[in-house]
Amino acid sequence: MKQLRLVFAAFTLIWAASCNFTEEIYFEDDGSGKLSISFDGSALMAMGGEEMAKEKAIDSTMSFRDLLIEKKDSIAQLPIEEQEKLKKLEPFNLHMVMNPETKEMNFDMYSEFKNISEMNDAFNTFQSAGTLDQKEGNNSLPMMGNSATKVEYTYKKRKFSRRARILDKALHQQALDSMASAEMVLSSSNYTLKYHFPKRVKSASLEGATISADGKTMTYTVNFLEAIKDPTKLNVEVELERR
Repeated sequence: MKQLRLVFAAFTLIWAASCNFTEEIYFEDDGSGKLSISFDGSALMAMGGEEMAKEKAIDSTMSFRDLLIEKKDSIAQLPIEEQEKLKKLEPFNLHMVMNPETKEMNFDMYSEFKNISEMNDAFNTFQSAGTLDQKEGNNSLPMMGNSATKVEYTYKKRKFSRRARILDKALHQQALDSMASAEMVLSSSNYTLKYHFPKRVKSASLEGATISADGKTMTYTVNFLEAIKDPTKLNVEVELERR
């Protein structure tokens, strides 16, 4: 699938240009909602110059559920552990926009949920998509998460939390070492949290987080490289008002 190959190619190119990532969650009154993990890779289009200008514009949405069905025969040949990882991709969709004329490149992986806990470890889930493209030589999605770290969400009784932790320090350090040559470029990238709640925010534990005029949206931006080196920089607890 051409679109899927473009996704992996784009994530590989992230090493060569600054991109801005956004993790956005919309909550409804009953705790259900939508999680979106996106990045703006427009800088990649600018770097591509004349070659990128030759590409056709793309604006499409890909369902991982459909993709898993399409590739079920090859997936069945994988180890059970890998099959289980790929199964977690089923609820997600991927919206891709690439326009050489306007130099626009945006990727948005998203899924609706009944409870935010269903989205725990979404980053590692997205990385599992690389297994679907093994024939192209891509087995992982750089920097979107790895088995050394884990992100967990909870939301109940007017309290929301995002917790990241390092599961394997040695493996995490290995990932950081592999990024050393790209540090200068990555230091100009940002990672933004943007959470929309059904009630006003009473408090947020992240110093420097901003609250929207209506009091229902919390936004926080941190240097991308800093967040990769220390995932806990994006840990946050949010308490909502009763009304």
